[in-house]
Amino acid sequence: MSNVDPAELQKFSELAHRWWDPNSEFRPLHEINPIRLDWINSLCGGLAGKRVVDVGCGGGILTESVARSGATTVGIDLARKPLKVAKLHSLESGVAVDYREISAEDLAAAEPESFDVVTCMEMLEHVPSPASVIAACARLVKPGGKVFFSTLNRNPRSYLFAIIGAEYLLRLLPAGTHEYQRFIKPSELSGYARQAGLEVDAMIGLHYNPLTRVYSLGPSLSVNYLVACSRP
Repeated sequence: MSNVDPAELQKFSELAHRWWDPNSEFRPLHEINPIRLDWINSLCGGLAGKRVVDVGCGGGILTESVARSGATTVGIDLARKPLKVAKLHSLESGVAVDYREISAEDLAAAEPESFDVVTCMEMLEHVPSPASVIAACARLVKPGGKVFFSTLNRNPRSYLFAIIGAEYLLRLLPAGTHEYQRFIKPSELSGYARQAGLEVDAMIGLHYNPLTRVYSLGPSLSVNYLVACSRP
């Protein structure tokens, strides 16, 4: 429980009841979900038949989609209220997900090398030690398995777009959702991954066009980006 920020847990817990409202503060997560799911699918040879853990699953938007793709799916988080929302939605939707209130580090200690695929999306920038989470993800995945991360780059452009633009001007996210000093440069994330024994296979940017209100993947990693790793 040392690698957790109580203020971050409280922040998302207060909004938990709105997690599955596609027009709420979580609208961006609903809109980017198909894009990131397709990218994950394309790089791991499909999710069907695989065992997957979604680290920092929140209310379960990605987690349920992974389960719908045919994977045996575990979702973990330390924020109790979003996890309850995820469990309730799973019951309502009939999509089977094993949700657990446990940290990545503790699950890695209990079930090392147990998963074909590990996802950790939009979570690293909310914990005190992202390197610890990345190391736990590396321990969770089987040799030959895949690990996927997404986070925010740290530079003036990301501050302008992700905080000033998204939180204060366009109101895509609640003000205070992100703290700039916690953003992670691609070089830093790559370093953490290599230290944990992972190989970095691919990186791609996630872009938002405020005129068309459409998200897409592209080469620039300047703001939001996704990373695919593998364990040799």
